[in-house]
Amino acid sequence: MGHGYGDIYAGHASKKARVVPEVPADRDLVVEDAATGFCGAVVGFDKSYDGDFVKLEDGRGVVRVFAMRRAAFLIDGKPVTLVKPRAKVPSGPQRSASGSTRVEGVKARVALPSRIWVEGIHDAALVERVWGHDLRVEGVVVEQLEGLDHLGARLAEFQPGPGRKVGVLADHLVEGSKESRMTQSLGKYVMVTGHPFIDIWAAVKPLSVGIAAWPDVPRGEDWKTGTCARLGWGSPQDGWRRVQGAVTSFRDLDASLIGAVERLVDFVTDPAS
Repeated sequence: MGHGYGDIYAGHASKKARVVPEVPADRDLVVEDAATGFCGAVVGFDKSYDGDFVKLEDGRGVVRVFAMRRAAFLIDGKPVTLVKPRAKVPSGPQRSASGSTRVEGVKARVALPSRIWVEGIHDAALVERVWGHDLRVEGVVVEQLEGLDHLGARLAEFQPGPGRKVGVLADHLVEGSKESRMTQSLGKYVMVTGHPFIDIWAAVKPLSVGIAAWPDVPRGEDWKTGTCARLGWGSPQDGWRRVQGAVTSFRDLDASLIGAVERLVDFVTDPAS
């Protein structure tokens, strides 16, 4: 005869672990942070010593970062645990980070005699992050100048000529600037182009790094140090990790930088130019 009390060894229902579904954090999925009520769409991820974080962007364009902890988010008012989505098997032509068609299974070409020169290590890293696939397919080598002050000496050593061209990516290339004056009348085998920002960091879209705008840093103050101080980012090394981690494709960059790099790649790979 049944006693009506159920399984007496199962424990009280309130002590049972709550089942919280895991949901892939696909791009544009809209969720609410349970702790703060911030509601936004998934636009990216971050990783630190403290685990994985998801970037959410609300309807006003504000981007905030939240730890991907158990039951930390709500969908339709119900708690969920966000997890990184699994890589999908490609079903058609894939795009590289620059937006070009990715060429699979091809070995990098032997390096062309022509070169692209950039001012510093951060410029080189961002170019590699977005255009690395394209450059390897084309056989283009990117080298650091360590500043435009070395441009004249490097060109004299390199001796540009037919089939041996140099494309130079310059920061702060605006009319009347020192950079603009230093890059004039260099001959038809040298192309200098760039972006108007004082530093390559600022060519990354603010929303991609989770800020409303890049801060104003007075002339004479080191831009990276001043920027990190105003944003609470710690040292320039800490700031660079944020900037580099935020760039996943050309969509994270200002159009001026995209256009400049594309023109340089076309210039050094076109034998008729």
